[in-house]
Amino acid sequence: MVVLAIISLILVNHDDELYQQPLFKITKISQAHSQKVVDDFNNVDHEHSQLLTGVITNGEYQGKQLRVTNTYSDSRGLDQPYRIGEHVFITLHTKPRLHATVKGAKRDTPIWFLTVLALMVMLFGLKSGGLLAIISILINTGLFIVAIKINAAKSGDHVILLFATLALIFCFITLWLVIGWNRQMLITMAAVVLATGVAVGLSQLVIVMTDAKGIYYESMAYVTQPPKPLFVAQVLIGVLGAAMDVATDIIASLVALKQERPELTGRQIYRSGNQIGRAIMGPLVNVLFFIFMAATLPMTLVYLRNGNTWVYSFAMNMSLGMASTLISAIGIVLTVIFASLLTSWWLKTGGSENG
Repeated sequence: MVVLAIISLILVNHDDELYQQPLFKITKISQAHSQKVVDDFNNVDHEHSQLLTGVITNGEYQGKQLRVTNTYSDSRGLDQPYRIGEHVFITLHTKPRLHATVKGAKRDTPIWFLTVLALMVMLFGLKSGGLLAIISILINTGLFIVAIKINAAKSGDHVILLFATLALIFCFITLWLVIGWNRQMLITMAAVVLATGVAVGLSQLVIVMTDAKGIYYESMAYVTQPPKPLFVAQVLIGVLGAAMDVATDIIASLVALKQERPELTGRQIYRSGNQIGRAIMGPLVNVLFFIFMAATLPMTLVYLRNGNTWVYSFAMNMSLGMASTLISAIGIVLTVIFASLLTSWWLKTGGSENG
């Protein structure tokens, strides 16, 4: 397995000819000049120029040597310095002579390294469970790509219906592969679907009743279709993931508890589910919040450094993410209730892990 991983990394590192966009391997770097830059808000930065010497590694001009200028700043907001041996994407210009401009670094090797590392950890750590998880990730990724292509082909029409259907398929495939086809899987799916549906429904009711005050759909950058349905679809997928995590943990724990203590009543099972839920939903909500904060922090700092107020910076960068996190938190709480309720009813009627 390790040998195959190393071979795959070597192959990915030498796959330039598979790309249609021209690639450029840097063989020499010369520092040109540096200058101090001050903007209208007295933010100080320094710009540096590099003269990159290298060779084109694919396409019509493969083997041609070029010199390309790269400009980067200390802040590294939209640019970066390069090192000898790196492969970068370039745009070629043939007039008045062959020259190029740098577009960005080729990053498939580090991405593939992290992917291989994650796969190996899952396989060695979880054995067959890890393999099933990998299979579900691959299937769900393929379905997600298909859904995006359908959405693009339909110009965003029926996006909520499309991703609601996708969410149901995600839920079914993941639970079927992880739990297996049994009543426990059906109970888990029912709890997830109920919690997700109620959470998204309540959120939309609140948004309608408040006339979407504080929800800035215009902050969804580069969206070429109506942003509100797209936000609902985004929330739907996010709540589903959180609900699946909570429901799977609670129901699996309650099933194991019932097997160890068959004398437990339905009420006791329900209370045990609530206790498990209270123990895990706090950390999970915080994880969601930290992920949201990490994703929005860089752009928020850019807004603040450019003279915008905290209120405006929050509205343009954090309002939708915060709303999504709060809706997911509601979904987690509802999942605890539905998972405990449905499992207590099932186990009270004589259900078992394989029933």
